[in-house]
Amino acid sequence: MIWYLLYPLRGTTEAPALPPSHPVRSCFARYGRYAASHAVTTLLISAAAATSLIYPIPFLFTTDFTNGASNLPHHVWTVAQPVPYNIEARPDVIMRSIWVHGSYMQALDTELLTSALELQDELLGPTEDFSPRQLNPEVPPDGPVVSLTPAQRDAVHVINGITNQSWFFHSPLLYWGCSRQRIVADHDIVSTVNDKKNQSTSVNVTLRHSIVFSGKRFEDRRLLSADALVITLLHLQDSPVGALWEAKAAELPIKFGHKWDVYPPDGRISTSRLYEFQFRPMSWQDSIFLTLAYSITAFYFLMSLSKLRAFKSKVGLMITVMTQITLSIMSSFTVCAVFNIDLSRIPRIAYPLVILTMSLENIFRLINAVITRPSEDSTSNRIGHAFGETSHIALVSTVQNVAILLSLSRVVSPGVAAFCIFAAVALVVDFYLLSTFFLSVLSLDVRRMELSDALEKETMQQNLNTTHPKGRSTWLQQLLQGNVALSTRIAGTIVMVGFVMIVQWHFLDEDNLFRSLVRLFRGAEATHLSSPAKTSLLENIHQARSPTSWLRLQDHETAREVINIIKPSSHSYVARVYDPLVFVMKNSDRMPHAKEPALLPAAYDFIHHQMTRFVVIIFVVVAALRLLTNYLLWEDEASNENPHDANAGSLLAVRSLSGGHALDIAMLISSSDGHVVSVGLDRVIRVWDVRSGGSSYAISDASSAGESPFPVLALAVDDESRWLAILTSFRVIFWDLVTREWGPSAAVDHGGQRPEAFFFNPGISAETPNLVLVRRNGTLTELRGNLSHEMEDFAICRSPLVSARPLAMKGNDNAAGKIMIVTASRRGCVHVAQRQGCLWTSKEIPVEGPECHDIHQVLTLPALRVFMIASRSRIHLLGADDHEVIHTFLSEEMQPRSLQCAYRHHRSSKPGAEGLTILSLCYTAAESGDCVMQSYVPCADSQAISLQPGAAKVSKGWCAWAATREVKRHVKDPGIWDVLRDGSVLGIRKTTAKDALVRPKEYASGGKLRRRVQGRENRQTSLGHWEVWTIPPATRTEADETRPLLRKEEQNGHLIISELGPRARIGQMSLAVGFGDVIKIVTVGQERYKDDSHHTGQEPLLNIGSRRRRPGGGMRPRAWS
Repeated sequence: MIWYLLYPLRGTTEAPALPPSHPVRSCFARYGRYAASHAVTTLLISAAAATSLIYPIPFLFTTDFTNGASNLPHHVWTVAQPVPYNIEARPDVIMRSIWVHGSYMQALDTELLTSALELQDELLGPTEDFSPRQLNPEVPPDGPVVSLTPAQRDAVHVINGITNQSWFFHSPLLYWGCSRQRIVADHDIVSTVNDKKNQSTSVNVTLRHSIVFSGKRFEDRRLLSADALVITLLHLQDSPVGALWEAKAAELPIKFGHKWDVYPPDGRISTSRLYEFQFRPMSWQDSIFLTLAYSITAFYFLMSLSKLRAFKSKVGLMITVMTQITLSIMSSFTVCAVFNIDLSRIPRIAYPLVILTMSLENIFRLINAVITRPSEDSTSNRIGHAFGETSHIALVSTVQNVAILLSLSRVVSPGVAAFCIFAAVALVVDFYLLSTFFLSVLSLDVRRMELSDALEKETMQQNLNTTHPKGRSTWLQQLLQGNVALSTRIAGTIVMVGFVMIVQWHFLDEDNLFRSLVRLFRGAEATHLSSPAKTSLLENIHQARSPTSWLRLQDHETAREVINIIKPSSHSYVARVYDPLVFVMKNSDRMPHAKEPALLPAAYDFIHHQMTRFVVIIFVVVAALRLLTNYLLWEDEASNENPHDANAGSLLAVRSLSGGHALDIAMLISSSDGHVVSVGLDRVIRVWDVRSGGSSYAISDASSAGESPFPVLALAVDDESRWLAILTSFRVIFWDLVTREWGPSAAVDHGGQRPEAFFFNPGISAETPNLVLVRRNGTLTELRGNLSHEMEDFAICRSPLVSARPLAMKGNDNAAGKIMIVTASRRGCVHVAQRQGCLWTSKEIPVEGPECHDIHQVLTLPALRVFMIASRSRIHLLGADDHEVIHTFLSEEMQPRSLQCAYRHHRSSKPGAEGLTILSLCYTAAESGDCVMQSYVPCADSQAISLQPGAAKVSKGWCAWAATREVKRHVKDPGIWDVLRDGSVLGIRKTTAKDALVRPKEYASGGKLRRRVQGRENRQTSLGHWEVWTIPPATRTEADETRPLLRKEEQNGHLIISELGPRARIGQMSLAVGFGDVIKIVTVGQERYKDDSHHTGQEPLLNIGSRRRRPGGGMRPRAWS
């Protein structure tokens, strides 16, 4: 609502989207990252806080008449409120009372009790062993009555039948049967008062402490002391007992003035006020309204939940949401009870409604913000970014609604005011739980991959799947779909204010709604118009509780009992309440010697008697929850972010795999399940398990046939991570990664050169290896089965090859998949070799236009069934099925074989309708050496880029290639770099420090010599300036990030190098780089393994081991022996 109020200043009703650099968003995002990084700790803290607020509930609330505790809400509306002066109402009963005070909080004194009995007998006549029931009641005389005999008085008692002259009374002296002898003989008055707290009068009205004492002090659920004895007469309009009470009260100051100070001094009470007392069960209209309200809320919740892209965790998410709301409500009950806020006036079923609407709004806003973050990002950064993006809106909404509720609490009736305070407390507690409990559970859910978090899996709207435009949706349809701002930004406030108005109207049902609202906003003399002000004399006696506040604290069960007496068929009554006649015993000390406790007495009892058990319970709950989280997350511990990374809020994490090689690493390759195979100059082949923390083992240097695997020319790993193929000078040898044994081997002729492509045939069973080798001379050899049959060469191209990539496509419906090999030759021709049965066929793809002879690289995108051909400054996108050019991209002049590609896939529900939400082309500029990220995103009114050729018509909502928006970025001095699955670019470069002093004698052989040095200054100069950098995709807003590759404590354990070694991409978001004899694993965000590239939106990892870098990297190809 606040955004609507600020519309004249802002010009929009949309909530502000703070930029990432805004200090408020940065603060919330930093907290969100920290909470998500320490999700279990955050969860335990929130659980401890929730337990501390929920556990005291049984000790603070009561459903019986125990004193010192708060009353739980029931299924009824209860209220004791003044009737507005402008409403004419005939009283059903008249209440007169006297308050008897001794010294401050010393009302339970024998002398005071006996003296009060004198006053009671003077006003009502003899009351000892009061029993007014009569079989033949004596009718009092007509006309003004000067006096009544006890029999005449008892004859008109309400127990003998209700008439217009009926009366009854409450008195604490009834505990002793109004007998002076019993009072004097009682040596433990406090125990008597507590033992008889549930005693009933002759008309079945319970003598609760709340109606016979004022200013009570409790301890251990027992009345300890009281400030005043309250004797109350209730009579109907024409009751002679009421008339005699009024007359005799005026005589009391004269008759007992020597013993009592009387207020007012003349004993005449002329001021009165009409009060309404209600005990109204819920009507069928109330039930229908609340049922409808909860049904709409449940429908909104389920509809919003169904729109989330969450598959495994919808039930868990629902449980989490309901748990948070339940914790908020129960915690708020505890807070209100501690501060003596009476919540028993409104039916208990009404309390959760407002919190449900407000809490769900914030929860779904946060969930949707998390879902829109790329799944490849780390869990902590996804949560932090989402919380920073939405928390300021939730906070402002909470502050706004709390301010509205506190303002309303000052003008509505007392029962509604307590509800407003409860709702305000619940909103604050709910925001705290959202920031701790829900944030941590959501983080754990995302970490366990149970929340679907891939935007690429989102289906397009139905109107984007057809070329026939649909009619415009109605406002109601848009509202139900959550596309109208009203449904997400002010719906909760409207429900909150509307519910408060309805409840207020319920208590003022004599008015129509309009008059109630007018009176509410005009200041509402209903509850706050002045009642007669206290005189200075009453202020001087320091009453522990004023008569007005005493009236409002009357137990609703008392109201129900009185209603049953005077209006049995009704749910409320109106009483004319006269101000009490106050008696203070002379020479009494009315000065308070200690400050009265401000909190609920039961809260102090809880602290005194339950604190030890309370602390133990909290520890038990936290420990049990910790064990549960350990059990649920034990298998995820190994895949958490690096715990040793000092830069906790960073996207970048670096760790080292060391101790496996004595000399430089010459070759690297990775598998889909997180294994890395390294080959070193020390003639050691080692297999590393990155997921388990870096454990490794060395492959024996002799195969089963006694053949040495050196020199190693190429490596390959199959898709199932079962076989490692090692290409040597004359043979290919297989190593079983599962059993850790040598497999079969076969002789192979590769012409004395490293192959252009060396990979396992995808789609073939991993039980027996099936390998494809593409030579640089343009021929292909396939090694099948057990390698015992003769291998045959197939010609792909007559010219030497410069690039070759496999293209494995899944079949549609029942059709079999295809395996192709796309090649580019030195003379610029492009061929596609396709396997048909046991043979391979090759077809040349004509490429026309400028630079058609400058082709230097091919890239394959199997998930999209397309491939790319790169020339000097042009990139052609071709379909794999028809080999037709879909689009040609213009680029800067690039270094040969430096092109990499990433994209985000967008698939609609219409068969065959596939597109992209972003396509990023990254390459190294030939002239400047910059890393260039050239991205294409849909135009403003489209959601996806169509993969159809440029001349083809595209459906509504799709964008043709010619209409795409290009975003280009340059990174200076990039060093070596790679494109990750989410489109981020990760690089490592060597920076130059201004004070770095490099001595020429430390380097030789063109800078290729690596040797250990002992000088600390020289080592820091040589090792201390390697830097890791990353830039996000064009569609993301986070800032670029850099960090040192080496920590200070790592300086002494590394070889000095002038350039980095080989690299291999691991999983989706990591890069393994050879750093001398150490492997550096650099991760951006959260790593994932064994993910199907068909869903991730990027080309699969090519398991082609190669020491050769892309041109521009400064490394010539070599075979390592």
